[in-house]
Amino acid sequence: MKTKEIKIAVEVLEFEELTPLEQTLVTRAREMTSKSYAPYSRFCVGAAIALSNGEIVTGANQENVAYPSGTCAERSACFYAHAQYPDAKFVEMAIAARGTDGEFVTEPISPCGACRQALLEYETLAGANVPVLLAGQDVIYKLQSVKSLLPLAFTDF
Repeated sequence: MKTKEIKIAVEVLEFEELTPLEQTLVTRAREMTSKSYAPYSRFCVGAAIALSNGEIVTGANQENVAYPSGTCAERSACFYAHAQYPDAKFVEMAIAARGTDGEFVTEPISPCGACRQALLEYETLAGANVPVLLAGQDVIYKLQSVKSLLPLAFTDF
């Protein structure tokens, strides 16, 4: 039997250590948590994606009583981004969340599996790594690529 070890580098940063673009993305993602429609889980998530054309597209989770009919913040942002700007490439993105207490989560959260796969599609389309910022209240995790979130990803062969 062989063992394959997969290591993922995660930078642990404070807001002040981010570039101006990264600060903008985190701020916009945090703002979008207030645009969530999450009456069932009360877990509000926001996302912001910087595009190669200079636009920043945002999204927020939208729940529905028929649970699988809702959508996550990450997918609402990435699908809207590509629908509105099909020629623009994803450059970088940020995700933030408020817990059921209404406060920003202390530790960063990461996207669900469906969002990871959807985001990877757009990173592949971009032809370059798309860094991901996962924003907690006091700490921000920076991953160098969406693929870091899904190391054994399903891809089109």
